[in-house]
Amino acid sequence: MTAVAAAAFHEGEQRMQARAGVRDRLAEIGPRVIRAHMPDQHRSFFEQLPFLVLGLVDAQGQPWASVLAAAPGFVQSPHDTRLDIAALPFAPDPVQAGLVPGAAIGLLGIEPHTRRRNRANGVVERVDAAGFSVQVTQSFGNCPKYIQPRKAEFAPRARPAAALMERSDALDAEAVRFIAQADTFFIATAHPASVAQDKVRAQGVDVSHRGGPAGFVRVNDAHSLTVPDFIGNFFFNTLGNLLLNPRAGLVFIDPVRGDLLYLAVEVRIEEDSAALAASEGAQRLLQMRVTQMQRLRGALPLRWR
Repeated sequence: MTAVAAAAFHEGEQRMQARAGVRDRLAEIGPRVIRAHMPDQHRSFFEQLPFLVLGLVDAQGQPWASVLAAAPGFVQSPHDTRLDIAALPFAPDPVQAGLVPGAAIGLLGIEPHTRRRNRANGVVERVDAAGFSVQVTQSFGNCPKYIQPRKAEFAPRARPAAALMERSDALDAEAVRFIAQADTFFIATAHPASVAQDKVRAQGVDVSHRGGPAGFVRVNDAHSLTVPDFIGNFFFNTLGNLLLNPRAGLVFIDPVRGDLLYLAVEVRIEEDSAALAASEGAQRLLQMRVTQMQRLRGALPLRWR
């Protein structure tokens, strides 16, 4: 592999690409589509969104995914390697602890009704009472597969109190019912070297969309989930991180009530399993052990249609 390609994909991603038989092809494609700056199309895309998905790692090394929402324009790009975000997570949000200068961060802009999505990973530069800024070190687009088309509109509501955060070390009955009907979630993962001082392009925090027909996530019991992994762009950003660091953070959005359901999980990748036959189109299965559940009610000021 060339030095440029090595900067586009880290060792975990390369190993997953080799297993899928696409490593040589991705070594050629990667440097062309994964950039160290945002093209103008991506910059304008982020600036018109009413919500942004982010991934961060807390002091215990646990990745978390969450969602920020505000009036369109709350994300600005003053130049092609910077995003300024005029919003902050709620104080009880689990990503709050990881939002500090120097932290690796993963960002996903997604517009479900047009099925567009773009990624911007990098390093947190500034955090203050008004928001934060990100130095973008990795920018690329994703295909529209598995995005369920619904439109999000900003709908201001009162911020929930910290007392409304519910915590458990297992899924409760409400979470089981909700996940069993979900068609979308977001997953944050992190390379083991994602520490404050590490700004290497391919080694950082990543947050990704996962979608499928309602019920595509199987709840085995209060402590475990099975998620099919469908064919994608073969970058293996999520799975490459999981191969090296099995911890991940999931967030599910309740589009009716605005609740956010956060899960901390440990993931095992199954590529040869009889259970694959029960998940049509799945290339592999992600077996997830739930270590923590948090629920923030009424947190997301969005109306969906």
